[in-house]
Amino acid sequence: MAGSSWRLMAELVTLRDVVSDDIPVFFEYQLDPEAGEMASFPARSWDAFTTHWGRILDDDTTVNQTVLVGGRVAGNIASFLQDGEREVGYWLGREFWGRGIATQALAAFLTLEQRRPLYAHVVRHNTASRRVLEKCGFVLLAQEPEDFRLKLEAPHR
Repeated sequence: MAGSSWRLMAELVTLRDVVSDDIPVFFEYQLDPEAGEMASFPARSWDAFTTHWGRILDDDTTVNQTVLVGGRVAGNIASFLQDGEREVGYWLGREFWGRGIATQALAAFLTLEQRRPLYAHVVRHNTASRRVLEKCGFVLLAQEPEDFRLKLEAPHR
């Protein structure tokens, strides 16, 4: 385009273990009504949220990571057991949406969490999250009334 210059800037996305200072940031992100609607998940009170995170961090079967963008806490990503199957889930603050951060974070997480298969559930209207999963190799397994169920198999050798 004449008079316009386009520049693609890759953002540095890294993962690290969750620390206690991350929890208040996660709490604020989950209070965002648009984020709650997108995930179809209601916001929790501070007490309920910290109790929930306490259980998560005490559970040796989970893998929890904080997503950092340029050193700032952008959200979290985890794998956990749900009904005997290993699930993956993530939550980013809205200011980090639409920038490829979730895809980069999930790709990095999948090198850390190598157990397969992995499953994910995505609310039907959250097409962006479904695209993130598919870009990282998840395939549609089932279309349920409320959501899509996706699966990542072990790579073929």
